[in-house]
Amino acid sequence: MMELIIWNEELYQLIPVTKKMMEGIVLTGDIDCFDLCEILRLKLTGYITELNLHIMKDGSGDFIGCMCR
Repeated sequence: MMELIIWNEELYQLIPVTKKMMEGIVLTGDIDCFDLCEILRLKLTGYITELNLHIMKDGSGDFIGCMCR
């Protein structure tokens, strides 16, 4: 199980990764949690240079990282 760590309105939220989030991602080999987190970050966020933040494209908050269990 993997969750995204999102900062929104002064709170951290854990958002479970869903099949919809993974749509369009083709994994051609073995990857670990850190690699998958990077792939999801690139797909789901935009980077704001002035703020040095990765912002979720859907407006749900700031991308902080991932947690794998």
